[in-house]
Amino acid sequence: GESGVGKERIARSLHQMAGEHRPFVAVNCGALTETLLEAELFGYVKGAFTGAIRSKKGVFEQADGGTLFLDEIGDMSLPMQTKLLRAIQERSVTKVGGETATPVNLKLICATHRDLKEMVTEGTFREDLYYRINVVQLRIPPLRERREDILWLARLFLAEIAGPNKKAPVLSAAAEQALLQYAWPGNVRELRNVLERASLLTEGRSISMEHLF
Repeated sequence: GESGVGKERIARSLHQMAGEHRPFVAVNCGALTETLLEAELFGYVKGAFTGAIRSKKGVFEQADGGTLFLDEIGDMSLPMQTKLLRAIQERSVTKVGGETATPVNLKLICATHRDLKEMVTEGTFREDLYYRINVVQLRIPPLRERREDILWLARLFLAEIAGPNKKAPVLSAAAEQALLQYAWPGNVRELRNVLERASLLTEGRSISMEHLF
């Protein structure tokens, strides 16, 4: 799905629907350099590199028994894809600077805004990793393809922004139409940001079109 459609929210929902009160750990693969991502995924032992003053568990170990959510997996470098594939196949991880493998048992959910199949053709994503993670694929449609969700989400966000025990602002008819007609290139994330700004700008309980855009 595109950026901002709510992929992590859906991953959390899938985790919760299983009736699990177990760990849910998320990491954005595109936000870290290759070196930092390796340490984040697999952990490291004390003295493995400058600044490693103590050993640390990686997200694979932190999510053991629960769910690991790897966001933007399409932004991962080819060398890191190789290391990830090995961890998935062997169901174990070895810390950076370590020698002993630690077994892990978890559910893995991966997300991307890229076309991984096209990346496989281009040689920028490993084909064996693609087939390894592509067991069940869910496409989260952009907000412009599910306009029936816009006003429902807007009222939900306004209630969240107002907080508990407070009345949420109300959208005027013109504001509702403006929300429905806008293309939302930033999807659900943009919708929430627009409503948060509008809530700050309005002096009363009614949000007009001018508060939105």
